[in-house]
Amino acid sequence: MSFSNIMDSNSYTGGSVGRHGDGIIEARERMLGPAYRLFYRNPVHLVRGEGSHLFDADGTRYLDAYNNVASVGHCHPHVVDAVMRQMTSINTHTRYLHDGIVDYSGRLLATLGPGIDQVMYACTGSEANDLALRVASAHTGASGVIVTTEAYHGNTHAVTAISPSNGGAPVLGPQVRTVPPPDPRSAGSTAETFAEHVRRAADDLQRAGFGVSCLIVDTIFSSDGIFADPDVLGPAVAAARAVGAVFIADEVQPGFGRTGDAMWGFDRHGVRPDIVTMGKPMGNGLPVSAMAARPDVLERFATTQPYFNTFGGSPVSMAAAAAVLDVIESEDLPAQVTRIGARLREGITRIAADHPAVGDIRGAGLYIGVEIVTADAAPDRGRARAIVEAMRDAHVLISVCGEHGNVLKIRPPLVFSDSDVDWFCTALDSALATTLATAG
Repeated sequence: MSFSNIMDSNSYTGGSVGRHGDGIIEARERMLGPAYRLFYRNPVHLVRGEGSHLFDADGTRYLDAYNNVASVGHCHPHVVDAVMRQMTSINTHTRYLHDGIVDYSGRLLATLGPGIDQVMYACTGSEANDLALRVASAHTGASGVIVTTEAYHGNTHAVTAISPSNGGAPVLGPQVRTVPPPDPRSAGSTAETFAEHVRRAADDLQRAGFGVSCLIVDTIFSSDGIFADPDVLGPAVAAARAVGAVFIADEVQPGFGRTGDAMWGFDRHGVRPDIVTMGKPMGNGLPVSAMAARPDVLERFATTQPYFNTFGGSPVSMAAAAAVLDVIESEDLPAQVTRIGARLREGITRIAADHPAVGDIRGAGLYIGVEIVTADAAPDRGRARAIVEAMRDAHVLISVCGEHGNVLKIRPPLVFSDSDVDWFCTALDSALATTLATAG
């Protein structure tokens, strides 16, 4: 089985985990098979969540600094109430009329800005990206796709083929070309370097006979290691459009106020996408996703292929999604994310001054990457994993990302508080000290 950065960099590899875990793990392995993964050397058996905190089977409280699905907080009462109310009324599909999908669509499209005027619903980000590929191919008449080297866009057959983070080159389709992410430490202008890589990939796809259907980018380059420079996308998007391709902004991870500066990652970059996909935090845990597009881009697909998704856009899904927008607006979460995210990065920066294992610190809002490096500044995957495990032992949950699996991935719910920042920084300081001492 090939190594998957996104799945295997921080996964359970076997061994005793105590009275709560052993029976469940054995049952999972027997009935679910070997493809599934668990986090951590000692997996966490969670039974309850509240805000930015989670609780295990023994009642131990954990600080959630990883999950962006419950983006407005685990079990937010407004979302729970909205879903329960709708469940007691009706839940069916979109081939019957209901107000919820129309009302929500108007609110959602208003956040996306001019030109993106139509939306289609699914259940997961994978499905939304799968649909986006179909729409892009129908519009352009091409099949070639350009992605970044550690991109993750989902797990259907089509999007696994454009997700090198799922297993590297062996998973990629022949119509896919990868380009390095825009790392600000690279030589020359980051934006122009990134655009030149896109041009070369486009040329190669054209020579191979695939043409270029789309450039698809997670707008904070999360799986690539989190690159938050807001000025790097414009020239690359222009390069893709110059050969007839469309730009798909994958907002499944950076969207819905995650980066603090704006509701959507593409807004930070000052670019207008042709297609936008979204998912994970959209329903705060209820499966709901969407693909929004310019009507002219959507037209060829929509007029030649009817679309239906049994659960996508259902009244309950729309109730959850609308409630999430309510909370984002009423609690002014983008402003909260900007303030708390800045304080969290400042705290990490102060800690890093005492720990040479910390390299680059980057991010926006509440999406932060912390590089862990050796004494000669080389990526240190082993130490990064040790830090993640030490944080877990201190009841703080994070993960890793990046090509070398050495970037701490910090992505807490948007309701992270000042006291949560203090808890996180104390645990990180201790984990860095412990792993350094262990290493050497």
